[in-house]
This record gives sequence, C-alpha cells and structure tokens, in this order.
Amino acid sequence: MNQISTPKETPFQRRNPDGGTEKLPNWGIDSEYGVLRDVLLGPAETFRWMTAENAQYSALVRDTVRKGLQFDQQVAMRQHREMVDAYEEAGVNCHFHPPQEELCYQIFARDSSFMTPWGAVITQMANPRRRGEYAAALRFYANAGIPIYDLVSAGCFEGGDFNIIEPGSVLIGYTGLRGEEVSARQIAGWVEKEGWEVHYAPIDGFYVHIDLMVCMLAPKMAAVCLDTTPDHIIDWLKSKKIEMVPVSFRETMALGCNVVSLGNDRVLAPASATELVGKLKALGFTVYDPDVSMITAAGGGVHCMCQALNRDPG
Repeated sequence: MNQISTPKETPFQRRNPDGGTEKLPNWGIDSEYGVLRDVLLGPAETFRWMTAENAQYSALVRDTVRKGLQFDQQVAMRQHREMVDAYEEAGVNCHFHPPQEELCYQIFARDSSFMTPWGAVITQMANPRRRGEYAAALRFYANAGIPIYDLVSAGCFEGGDFNIIEPGSVLIGYTGLRGEEVSARQIAGWVEKEGWEVHYAPIDGFYVHIDLMVCMLAPKMAAVCLDTTPDHIIDWLKSKKIEMVPVSFRETMALGCNVVSLGNDRVLAPASATELVGKLKALGFTVYDPDVSMITAAGGGVHCMCQALNRDPG
C-alpha cells in the first residue's frame, strides 16, 4: 500500500509539532502593545445586526433586542470609516476582508483568526451562520502571503480568547459556548511547546470572550474590569507586575474595556468609554475614540474588529 508522505511544512500548518517554530520575519505579533504596523479589518458594506440568529450567543445582542434599537446601515458604515481613519492617522496599514453578503458579522475580524509570532491561527466558529468566515480568513492569509501556524480542530474557539499579556505569556479564555475548554487546551499545548506560559481564563458565557474584560494598553499596563475578572486572573496579572487601569462593570458591558493598543502610549477606544478615555488621557496616552455605537450594539467592540497582523516586538 502506498503511503502519503507529509511535507515538513504543509500549506496550512507551519507549526512544528515538537516546538521551536521559527518566528516570521515580516509578520506576526508577540504582544498586544508593540507598535501596530498592519491590521486586518472586516467590511462594513455587508454588516447588519444578526439579532434573531445570534441572540443565543451574546448577552449584548439580547440587550439590543430588548431595547428595541433600530439598525442603520449608513450610520454603521460612517462609524466604521471613522475607525479606519483613526488607524490610518496613527500610521497603521489597513487590510480588509472583501465583502460577502452572507458573512454579515465578518466585520468582527478578530473572531475568525488570531496572530502569533509564528503565523496566523484559523479558528472554529460556534455560530453555524458564521462558520464560513474561516474560509474567507484562509483566503486572505493565502493572498497576503502570511503563513498559517495551524487550524483549530478540537472544538469551537474565537480569537478574542487568545490574549497575549506580554511576550511569552498568554491568557486563553473559554466559556463553553463560543470557546470550549478542549480547544483552549489544544492551543495551549501548541504555544507551551514554543516555550510560552499559559494561564487559563474560564469565564461565564455572559462575558463572551476574555478580551471583553482584560486588554493590554502598554508594557506592564492593562485595562481590566475588576468587578468581573476572576481573582486568579487578577492575581496572575499582579504576579507579572501588570498595573491595572480599572474599568467599571457598566462601561465593560458596553464594550468600553475592549480597546486596542497602537503602541507608543496610543490607544484606540470607543467614544462611549468616557471613564476609561478620561483615565488614559490623565495617564498621558493619546486616545483615538471613534463613535462605533451602531456596531457595538451587535456585540463586538474595536478590539473585536481588529486582527493585528504585524507589531513591533513587545
């Protein structure tokens, strides 16, 4: 019987199973706060609220339905453009998924993949109506010439639950819904073989992803919702001498803690996060704060819309 030989590096698995995978020379990230050079964003043209279909997955979407808010496509597109303008003003190269009518939540580019120092990881979406996003992500990386580190295959997982705290240390979250423990442990096994430390962040499904309540701002500084983040995570952050800028529960649940560090003491935050924006400015940060309320009503913030492709070393 003829056996199929497996090349050392397959098109969709750059990862060395034994660890020691070489870092990419021109792409990749090892932190969430190194100067952001390239970002992948989703299209606004096909975005709409997937309220009825997605209500079971997000408390934020259920809240939108209860409030009876109305979607306005033109407002959403204008707000998305304001966010893109902020990135460009900050000197970030913006890359985009092409619009596909059936992929209305592809605007949340963080969900379908996440970046590592060794290449991109393609995730496994829980919502059946979003599963096609993995193919769009694969096509993007292939066309851009960005290697794939690996593909999540053990269960459901989305990029907002892979939260790099500093080079060599990562929080990996799971709720049992959009992210499962089995997939979190699969990914943890990969990065631990690369020499990285993993701290697991099991959270209630109400909070969707760990990047809802913990987001890095700068080296040794994070925005954290102390009211919702489990004590063991707070203690782990303290053990790493991470200074925590508190974000209230109310602002966190409006996606005000879901922010993007641009590097060099610059942060992208939603205009609605008035408390956090005020604290950041008092700390000397330059803050870009576009109004993205028509988009956050669908359950995702600016960090959910941002898939960092390339950052300076942290």
